Amino acid sequence: MSSSASVPFGQAFSVQTLTTGLIAGMVGFGSSFAVVVQGLLAVGASPEQAASGLTATCLLMGLAGIVFSLKLRQPISVAWTTPGAALLAATGAVDGGFAAAVGAFMLVGVLIVICGLWRPLGTLIQKIPASIASAMLAGVLLPLCLAPFAALKAIPHLAVPVLAVWAVTSVFSRLYAVPLAVVVAVLLMAFPELVGGTAPAAVSLAPALAPVLPTLTSGAVIGIAIPLFLVTMASQNVPGLAILAANGYRPNAGPLFVGTGAGSVLSAIGGGVSINLAAITAALCAGPEASPEPRHRYVAAIVTGAAYVVLAMVSAAAAALVSQSPPLLIQAVAGLALMNAFAGAAVAGFQDANDRLPAAVTFLITASGLSFAGIGPAFWGLLAGLVFRALLMIRTAPAGK
Repeated sequence: MSSSASVPFGQAFSVQTLTTGLIAGMVGFGSSFAVVVQGLLAVGASPEQAASGLTATCLLMGLAGIVFSLKLRQPISVAWTTPGAALLAATGAVDGGFAAAVGAFMLVGVLIVICGLWRPLGTLIQKIPASIASAMLAGVLLPLCLAPFAALKAIPHLAVPVLAVWAVTSVFSRLYAVPLAVVVAVLLMAFPELVGGTAPAAVSLAPALAPVLPTLTSGAVIGIAIPLFLVTMASQNVPGLAILAANGYRPNAGPLFVGTGAGSVLSAIGGGVSINLAAITAALCAGPEASPEPRHRYVAAIVTGAAYVVLAMVSAAAAALVSQSPPLLIQAVAGLALMNAFAGAAVAGFQDANDRLPAAVTFLITASGLSFAGIGPAFWGLLAGLVFRALLMIRTAPAGK
């Protein structure tokens, strides 16, 4: 789909593109902002730094989506790395604290830029077997996806309303199930006295940006940067391009990687995680829900980007509420948001019978929480799965090959 076939914004704009873009923005933010906050807190961010990180990431992904969609006249949706944030939640703090984590975030952005400029590196990432990459992602997501059910025992007065709304809404509309569950959770965070709790401290509605002076340690590079880069590329950028292609859009991936990588570096300055091509919101903005006319759909992605910019202004308040709430409630909300992603990753990881055993090794090591030499489980799971798969391929290779 070439830019010569594009339609001016004024002609492409419609109520349908507007509403779809707004829905995509609300779903993209509401379904996963708690995952991002939880990930930042887990790697050592203070509540103020987590608020800054959420604000910076939301702002950068909104601006990037607007710029890409306007320039290319294609529905290029940009999002934060939700699987990457889940990875951070599972990894925990590394040597050097949050400053080292921020250094790792910046390195991820640089690596994504290199992928855009140097095609062989992007090709190498895509050669990681989908089964192994998916199994690693499933292992990362499993602990968070168990949290909603752990919360039923530990904090039933908070968990039951959230899970009940999610379950009932899922029967009628899966699209709105997680956002409505998030609304209930936010109400319980803001007004815990509704269920016998105490009122939280007052939160500021003003946006907050607190630049972080980064450092870089070997533990952060191996434990955060490399797994985060692989998860972002394999679980976000590659599927994002596939969704665009499925809807007839084939943008040059290089400039998109350069732009999102540079945006990730800028986001990291404010303590934010990586930004990347979206998958779920891309399916909304690039599909017929946005407009029956494919050349008009880029407007929906622009509206989504604008919604993110507006939501960035209230991100500090959202992060403050999250940081004052029981961690298990936040993990439960994150688990609900990630349940579909876990199911998809698990299916993709184990559907190939030839790779099932290496995928199981990857999944189990990653889910186990194994940490060695300051390096988190995602790296060890990926490494073990790849090595075991290579050994099995040697064992089963025909003689003389």
